[in-house]
Amino acid sequence: MDVRRAVQEPREIDASGLPMDHAQAVILDELRALTNHEEPFAAILLMPAPTEGRTPPTSGDVPSAADRIRTLKSIRPGLTAFCRGLAFVAPADIPAERAEAIHSGEQLWGCPTAATQDMTAARAWAEARIRE
Repeated sequence: MDVRRAVQEPREIDASGLPMDHAQAVILDELRALTNHEEPFAAILLMPAPTEGRTPPTSGDVPSAADRIRTLKSIRPGLTAFCRGLAFVAPADIPAERAEAIHSGEQLWGCPTAATQDMTAARAWAEARIRE
């Protein structure tokens, strides 16, 4: 019996149809679950398009921005230890602050990041990262 672990495929987290606050919470929850497995992984994050006009208020069941920041800080050690890369698939017209967060890489996320509008490119990058 071969005891070597099979290389995992990158995990796809599709938050593309959600309001941004909810999308961020879903992504952080998924990343927390991945780090809890304590195995190397890469993930492809499908980000939502910017909302038109004013952002609607979020419902009470969505964590606040402060809660999301605390969550990211709490899972960053696991991301540093186990995440081989996060590939963000985002529309070209995202707000500057979202683009900055995506491109901040290891400073914010604790692991390498890439951003693209092309799902095929994101998959190729994430697959290469998980095999390193």
